Amino acid sequence: LMLSILKRCLLLKVRTSGRVPFAVCVLADVSTMNSVYETVARGNMYSPTYRLFYKKNNQFISPWHDIPLYVDENAKIYNMIVENPRWTNAKMEIATTEPMNPIKQDLKKGKVRFIDNCFPYHGYIWNYGALPQTWENPFNINSHTSANGDNDPIDACEIGQRVARRGEVLQVKLLGLIALIDEGETDWKLIVIDIRDPLASKLHDITDVDIHHPGLLQATKEWLKIYKIPTGKPANKFGLNGMYQNKDFAANVIAETHEFWKKLTAKPENTELCCSTCTDDSHFMNKITQEEATKIVASTPVAGEVEPIDPIVDTWHYISS
Repeated sequence: LMLSILKRCLLLKVRTSGRVPFAVCVLADVSTMNSVYETVARGNMYSPTYRLFYKKNNQFISPWHDIPLYVDENAKIYNMIVENPRWTNAKMEIATTEPMNPIKQDLKKGKVRFIDNCFPYHGYIWNYGALPQTWENPFNINSHTSANGDNDPIDACEIGQRVARRGEVLQVKLLGLIALIDEGETDWKLIVIDIRDPLASKLHDITDVDIHHPGLLQATKEWLKIYKIPTGKPANKFGLNGMYQNKDFAANVIAETHEFWKKLTAKPENTELCCSTCTDDSHFMNKITQEEATKIVASTPVAGEVEPIDPIVDTWHYISS
């Protein structure tokens, strides 16, 4: 019904103005893009065996390498892979060194990791994930932060009102970023919003966030600063004097990480840094066949029961200022 209404509105707009409004063009494309990607769960949720693989048009793909970064480069619209939906605690991430780069739960000393709740926050306070086809180069000292990259795709905090699904591929509008220095490494945190969000049309840059989401940027900075303290680690620091940077600055950072990714994946000797298992017609030096990709997925445990979560995960930690 909604799609039918949208089509009628679009037709009316074209007849009266002779052009299709950009917002409607993007919205119409969303259903097409989202229907292209699907996820395949393997192993037991909340266990070391859990993996979330990706398929496009019924073909297995790497979410890191095969999903394009840009939806509309000029409009600063990007694809974002949701690793951790808002309010969740399980620390999920793209497995950059595994074949097909599925999402898996991070491990510490052989046990699955959950992030701590620092009062008054619970879990991730945004839909948290990463942009595909990016890489924060650990061999590059960033001129703005004087620190090397963290060896992962660039992170994104999606601030829309809807709680996303783990593994979902969102089309997001870029607003800005903050430069987190996490254990001595540059760890950019992009601020983005789902283009389908009711407020997306009102948010054009980082300064608009305080107007329409008052308190969120301050809470985001506080969360990033203190979230590792319960584990016995010191508070995180920030580059660029802890100031949020606008979308143009952020777009340049993304472009730089995209170039780092291109150079990384074009060299066959870099298989220890990222798994070059791209299955499309890209620049990759090393590719695998769809038959090989299917065997990789089949070699993992089948999807099973959800493992119980220790109640201690819900503990609130009170951090002294």
